[in-house]
Amino acid sequence: MEYSGSCLCGAVTYEVQGALRDVVNCHCIRCRRHTGHFLAATSADVADLTVREESLVWYAATDTVQYGFCGECGSTLFWRAADRPSTMAIAAGTLDPPTGLTTVEALFTADASDYHRLDQAIVQHPQDR
Repeated sequence: MEYSGSCLCGAVTYEVQGALRDVVNCHCIRCRRHTGHFLAATSADVADLTVREESLVWYAATDTVQYGFCGECGSTLFWRAADRPSTMAIAAGTLDPPTGLTTVEALFTADASDYHRLDQAIVQHPQDR
């Protein structure tokens, strides 16, 4: 499969030449703070991902977790973990439709904000899997 996506202003674009994982929502405090809500993400093998990153900026939330965003418009784009160097999480909302993806589960639902109604139709994990 071939997928493409970008930030809001188009300064960062990407293509995936391969499979994407279905979408997982993460409600952990870091993802909530980084996105302003929760992170709905798919993932791809790094080897399948090509990023044109003239303004991609990485923020190290911890020694092992980084978030990638556009330095021009601020769009959340990527998430990566040091213990999974061959995988890149991609903010699902930055993909160009149609994606054919489905949201399948939610992580850290115990950390979801009080204003948010969790989707009872998907598998929920109060912490991680």
